[in-house]
Amino acid sequence: MEVRRRQMNKCWRFLSLSVMLCVGFSQKALKRADRWGRPLGVQALILSPTRELAAQTDKAILAIGNYLNIQVHSCIGGKSLGEDIRRLENRVHVVSGTPGRVCDMLDRKTLRPRQIKLLILDESDEMLSRGFKDQIYNVYRYLSHEVQVCLISATLLNEILEMTKLFMTDPVRILVKRDELTLQGIKQFFVSVEREDWKFDTLCDLYDTLTITQAVVFCNTKRKVDWLSEKLRSNNFTVSSMHGDMPQKERDAIMKDFKNSESRILITTDVWARGIDVQHVSLVINYDLPNNRELYIHRIGRSGRFGRKGVAINFVKNDDIRILRDIEQYYSTQIDEMPMNVADLI
Repeated sequence: MEVRRRQMNKCWRFLSLSVMLCVGFSQKALKRADRWGRPLGVQALILSPTRELAAQTDKAILAIGNYLNIQVHSCIGGKSLGEDIRRLENRVHVVSGTPGRVCDMLDRKTLRPRQIKLLILDESDEMLSRGFKDQIYNVYRYLSHEVQVCLISATLLNEILEMTKLFMTDPVRILVKRDELTLQGIKQFFVSVEREDWKFDTLCDLYDTLTITQAVVFCNTKRKVDWLSEKLRSNNFTVSSMHGDMPQKERDAIMKDFKNSESRILITTDVWARGIDVQHVSLVINYDLPNNRELYIHRIGRSGRFGRKGVAINFVKNDDIRILRDIEQYYSTQIDEMPMNVADLI
């Protein structure tokens, strides 16, 4: 019993808030479901903006499912439709998915919403903006008016908060001030580069530092990811790369290798910016500064996970200085010029 308790405590430390909410609810729901020997139907639905984040949530719930008897399934694009249909027909307590595939399962009546009592939107500012908004509305219209809705994100713009009034009734808001968002333990630096062409040489100079740890290098476009990865490989550097246009099997393999430390340096787009937990990542490089201030916080948060030390390095052209200072002011933080001994800080 004591061993089981220690294992449970270890699992809980590594769960995101969205997973903890879902597991807590499902634990109560099981009192009813267990009488029937299996779930009555999906009782909690978690929606995430990326396949990798939805799969990570699925695995986190599954990690403690053995102890709480919670059955979970991830509904994400790029995977077998037949497997989704089979698992949902056999019934599970929790579905963790991306909006497109979940909408498809609802439209096919394979995912039956009648038992769903909890809807969690992870990275909710991303989910309620851009191309996801219509899909979220499509999911929501299937659900009961009594469904409990939870929105979770490190960043929530005022317009998103205003939008929540349309579908949340008297919500409890737990908001963190902007100047408290920059994560403790993450040191932030910048490197001045006069021209775009000089970024590559700067990255090559840093490569010996990168190889002592696991690092994530962010670019703003898929084309830049492909270009930078190929240029590094052609110069005999070992890197892996990932973006949203890659086949799902390839993305899964890259994620597995990186999480198992078989790959040390990952070049990626913002598909990797939100919610992904790889414990040994201690360095984030913004090869391109992000397109908005919110993404900056999410990107640098990939390092220094669970109280570990982390370093964020920003490559800054002359015309980027204004953007960098805007980020500093907005989050009441300080981003200094990179010191020579940066390897000692990682």
